[in-house]
Amino acid sequence: MRTILLLPLATMMGIISSCNSNQKSATGADTSSTNPLFTKSTLPFEAPPFDKIKDSDFKPALEEGMKQHLTEIEKIANNTDTPTFDNTLVAMEKSGELLTRASRVLNVLTGANTDSTLQKLQEEEAPKLAAHQDAIYLNSKLFARVKAIYDSRATLKLDPESFRLVEYYFQQFEKAGANLSDDDKAKLKKLNGEEATLSAQFNNKLLAAAKAGALTISDTTALAGLSQGEKDALAQNAKANKLDGKWQISIQNTTQQPLLQSLSNRDTRQKLFNASWNRAERSDSNDTRSTIVKIAQIRAQKAKLLGFPNYAAWNLQDQMAKTPEAVDKFFAQLVPASVARAKKEGADIQALIDKQKGSFKLQPYDWNFYSEQVRKQKFNLDENEIKPYFELNNVLQNGVFYAANLLYGLTFKERHDIPVYQKDVRVFDVIDKDGSQIGLFYCDYFKRDNKNGGAWMDNMVGQSKLLGTKPVIFNVCNFTKPADGQPALISFDDVTTMFHEFGHGLHGLFASQQYPSLSGTNVARDFVEFPSQFNEHWASYPQVFSHYAVHYKTGKPMPQELVDKIKKAATFNQGYSLTEIIAAAALDMQWHELSADAPLQDADKFEMAALTKTGLNLPEVPSRYRSSYFLHIWANGYAAGYYAYLWTEMLDDDAYSWFTENGGLTRANGQRFRDMILSRGNTIEYGKMFKDFRGHAPNIKPMEEKRGLLGQ
Repeated sequence: MRTILLLPLATMMGIISSCNSNQKSATGADTSSTNPLFTKSTLPFEAPPFDKIKDSDFKPALEEGMKQHLTEIEKIANNTDTPTFDNTLVAMEKSGELLTRASRVLNVLTGANTDSTLQKLQEEEAPKLAAHQDAIYLNSKLFARVKAIYDSRATLKLDPESFRLVEYYFQQFEKAGANLSDDDKAKLKKLNGEEATLSAQFNNKLLAAAKAGALTISDTTALAGLSQGEKDALAQNAKANKLDGKWQISIQNTTQQPLLQSLSNRDTRQKLFNASWNRAERSDSNDTRSTIVKIAQIRAQKAKLLGFPNYAAWNLQDQMAKTPEAVDKFFAQLVPASVARAKKEGADIQALIDKQKGSFKLQPYDWNFYSEQVRKQKFNLDENEIKPYFELNNVLQNGVFYAANLLYGLTFKERHDIPVYQKDVRVFDVIDKDGSQIGLFYCDYFKRDNKNGGAWMDNMVGQSKLLGTKPVIFNVCNFTKPADGQPALISFDDVTTMFHEFGHGLHGLFASQQYPSLSGTNVARDFVEFPSQFNEHWASYPQVFSHYAVHYKTGKPMPQELVDKIKKAATFNQGYSLTEIIAAAALDMQWHELSADAPLQDADKFEMAALTKTGLNLPEVPSRYRSSYFLHIWANGYAAGYYAYLWTEMLDDDAYSWFTENGGLTRANGQRFRDMILSRGNTIEYGKMFKDFRGHAPNIKPMEEKRGLLGQ
């Protein structure tokens, strides 16, 4: 599953639109000439000058940024004038320029191109950033001003977006603990600092665990089943790690690993699966279990302090789902059919193993290998037959960008004059239908050992009419980089990932808000995946698919016979796919439904009990993420929120059904979706926004139909 890597909450207060070139720090020191982060970038759209930024620039920029931000906040809080929308909320939206700029750039690097210096900095600054956030949201004078504006909002002559901002700030302050007593605020600050430190430690441990868990192969016969191109890429990977003459398989963030589908050597499959499954449970310095159980306990304690029975109940109050009970009800609609489907799929695989006289019981590391054979039998479809039609750059230019042109009139022009943070990163101008440039798009598609697993989107610069800024967006993925001189051939799952992350990108690029806090993808977790998953549909839309699915050697389109096979196989293995995701989502919810009185958990026992309780403990269908390497929930902001991927799948499939009912892919339909969803940010209540577009509340039936679950 894909993820968005978001900014630390301490930087979500907005930025100032301009900065003097001879800026003095809060302490009076001249900072203008020594650190590029201290001044607004002069590059197009204020893109970060990565060629000038050094690791040593971040600490002074962050710490001076926090000082400046607090000075601005104190000025607002201590203002003796009557609280108004402009002198309080707009002033807050304009505060924190330096901190936001430094945090955004640091966020790019720590996620996609980190090093030991930045990792150490992350751990050192995390509790300081948490304390900084507390200094804002737990400021009694500031909250009094926010509350005064909120209480009088009905009498204020505000436009709808400004009215929404009033509600947003009041809810954020209340959620952060602004109503607590001073003693309880002190307790909360301590817990927030501890959680921030542990989350940063978890992130760094996991990155190290994944790197250390890479499987090294010494004998090429162990790689039977792989193509020569795949073997060459593994050899190149080994060479990069000073393992000449060997092959190295890097561990990706999910439980199952891509090469398990092709490896015919069962011993190698088992070793690769175990390397993934146990990556963070080796009782070494990278073991994350003691860290995650402490994080879970701290979150439960925070929730109790804030007046909630558990962390999930506290966290979901501003989400579309609202309550854990709503999420559990949603799961209840999916679990029986998905588990039944997975068991049937498992029986089909076991029958094939028995037919081949395998004399063993299906194990999780066998599933993808044999399910691929079942797929070949049922649909005569071979993944290796498909990949030559999906060359990465062609998919990007003639698929992802082409669909955006058909739907929204966008065009893209690559440029090479803007510095990037790593040589594989590419930059594009994004040009609207009227010829105006709306932003920049960066893409970083290949896996590296110093890059977090998964895929995500984020802003380097956010959009805001108030601040005069336009979006600078980046997408990050973890596709295997081919050996030198060979094409980057990807799977259809990878193609879908590209469309998905670019859907997030469109949500950011089409942002059209006055206020940075409400702009673009600054929406609830269980709404933010809606635009991205919706954009996946165009990957298989005939007009788009035929435009990019061409053979990388011959340039000929994919034969219709093969296209038809892909369509027929669309619901294949969906029981497994859905069950592994629900298992992860249910695991997340149960970690965050722990009460503050619960003892420190044993991570392995808790996980087993949690999956058993929900009927999802199928040994051959492991959770998509094990607790010990569940990056989404322990470090990436999806705590009690991983369900969002499934929730928004319901939204996106229902929204796509509107398109099928109204002429499909047309410019007019795209413009309607842009106007009513992609450009709205957090300016309208989510349920209303969806209903205004679709005409009714979300319906789960299109999702069940797409997954092939109806009639199960």
